[in-house]
Amino acid sequence: MDPQLDPQQHYRLIEQAIQYIETNVQRQPDLEEIASAVGLSEYHFQRLFTRWAGISPKRFMQFLTREHAKELLNRSENLLETTHQVGLSSLGRLHDLFVTTEAVTPGEYKSQGAGLTIRYGLHPTPFGKCLIATTERGICHLGFVDGSEGRSVDNLVAHWQQAEMIEDYRATAPLVNRIFLDPKPDSALKLHLRGTNFQIKVWEALLNIPSGALTTYEHIAAQIGNPRAVRAVGSAVGDNPIVYLIPCHRVIRKSGEFGNYLYGSARKKAILAREISMSES
Repeated sequence: MDPQLDPQQHYRLIEQAIQYIETNVQRQPDLEEIASAVGLSEYHFQRLFTRWAGISPKRFMQFLTREHAKELLNRSENLLETTHQVGLSSLGRLHDLFVTTEAVTPGEYKSQGAGLTIRYGLHPTPFGKCLIATTERGICHLGFVDGSEGRSVDNLVAHWQQAEMIEDYRATAPLVNRIFLDPKPDSALKLHLRGTNFQIKVWEALLNIPSGALTTYEHIAAQIGNPRAVRAVGSAVGDNPIVYLIPCHRVIRKSGEFGNYLYGSARKKAILAREISMSES
């Protein structure tokens, strides 16, 4: 198979490799076995993987161990505490991207998007195809496509039932390019959030987690001033409507296990390992 594949094909092979390693982790499969499992020669798999991740498969997989995750959690504590003290309650940073948020009013929340026009588009990313949607006030949805594209659009419509939906690839393509391929710090990306007050607090807390850092549900609960609400924080993290930009993937269990992710554990690990490798290289 030619390693010069499009990003979608690249990611599918990376995801297959991670899933194979997860299934066979006790045996610690070598590079040749993993490459064979995804239908590539060892040489082509090494080239493809390094081109996608920027590091070798062996180094990449080191970032996915529980031991490394726990070490990174410990290192992240001081960084997160400093970030919290600065007071960035509604301003997050993703690599070189600045993100600001605006929540809907209580009346707008109840109206389920009445009077709004939402433009959406489906686009390739390094982590698989995504669906992104935006209002005049900012990005209101970003999710990866698992299964059919139609189901992803249906989920968007269900969240903003009264809004007018317009498929507009040209309007959304520059946003996807800026988020995943060419981040620029010249101006902030605006997010338009529809959620309860509690969810908004959790999502804004997530924006304070720097790229390459990890945190726990317990830490987020403490940061929003409700340390006993760990389970509710987990639910809010799972309901995040703008994944990747609001980095719910950076929240793991305090045991070092990566935990669940709406778009699959393999995708969560792929995003995290790529971020961590970029921050540590």
